[in-house]
Amino acid sequence: MMIFKLPDLAEGLPDAEIVEWLVAEGDQVTEDQPMVSMETAKAVVEVPSPYTGKIVKFYGQAGDIINTHDPLAGFEVEGETSDIVEEVAAEPAVEAPPEENSSDSGTVVGEMETSNKVVSDAALVGGVKVTPAVRAMARKLKVDLASVPATGKGGVVTAKDVKTYAASPGAKTPAPRTTTTASPSSRPAPAPAARVEASGEWENIRGTRRTMARIMSAAHSEVVATTLMDDADIHAWQHGQDITVRLLRCLWAGAQAEPGLNAWYDGKQNMRMLHKGMDVGMAVDTADGLFVAALRDIHSKSPGDIRSDINRLRDNVINRSIPPEDLKDYTIVLSNFGVFAGRYATPIVTPPCVSIIAAGKLRNEVVPILGGFEVHRMIPLSLTFDHRASTGGEAARFLKAMIEDLALPQ
Repeated sequence: MMIFKLPDLAEGLPDAEIVEWLVAEGDQVTEDQPMVSMETAKAVVEVPSPYTGKIVKFYGQAGDIINTHDPLAGFEVEGETSDIVEEVAAEPAVEAPPEENSSDSGTVVGEMETSNKVVSDAALVGGVKVTPAVRAMARKLKVDLASVPATGKGGVVTAKDVKTYAASPGAKTPAPRTTTTASPSSRPAPAPAARVEASGEWENIRGTRRTMARIMSAAHSEVVATTLMDDADIHAWQHGQDITVRLLRCLWAGAQAEPGLNAWYDGKQNMRMLHKGMDVGMAVDTADGLFVAALRDIHSKSPGDIRSDINRLRDNVINRSIPPEDLKDYTIVLSNFGVFAGRYATPIVTPPCVSIIAAGKLRNEVVPILGGFEVHRMIPLSLTFDHRASTGGEAARFLKAMIEDLALPQ
């Protein structure tokens, strides 16, 4: 059997989640035929078959997370032999004695692979002997295998044991602990405070949110972040100005004044790269989490071309069809959270970029002028930068150039 391992679907990602198998076990497939949809950091990617042959085994189902370079599917390919030995579970394994009732070796809701192999789950207190199918059933029913009495031969937990335990009251509501102590006083003990039960349910963080959490945690632990804030006066703007396009243009104005903010920094090698062009990572908020996709060559495009690229990016986000190459290698990031609410922010810089700019909600503000006052439109700006790679002076000059460009009539 030829074993196909999950490739790196986007640069450096440690894993991906199975969204949907586009073929079934036993199907004949051709090379490059779409085989499975996988959710990466920010997009759903179709993975093609690497062989022409028969699919004999899946190593995961919809919702399962597969580590990069771990087995994804097994193939029978005519004329090919494999020296790859299929990996078994890392836990110490023991063979289960034959069961009189073989129903425990069946599948779970028709989705899990049948297996009579019993593994000792060393992660549980005391160790638990259980088949993969029964362990999957316990996971589905939210049953702690360490609490299930085993009735199978050799101390194996069976499917019947899991179902019986799941149906018992103790599986959902543990019995309260009681203690008796001698009281030195005849006064009655105070009544315990009423316990407040949580009203929600725990759920796994998956897909985009899982990746976002990992990236944000890594950025927080690595970057030395500092934020500058100021306002851009856009009172002089002519009618019909595209706010997002103007924001993107002013980033290039900032980079021309101070290239050190349109850069990458490698903290391990203590090196930085100043970019000659500008690819802006545009942050897009969705119900599934935050997407950051690149708008390429902002420095050399017309306002009309930039607007077309913005529309294409948003359509790709909505359709979850962002090409993997658009999810990396941007040189600076823009977050326009002001379309919703908020004036200033401290956005997170994600390496290797050294800066991110956030635009807050536009507002009208009374401005003193010679001989009186006027009401001007203002855009609040927040610039967060990695202080390991840039100085405060560099960041201030970058922000100043942005403000001056935004003040222009067009």
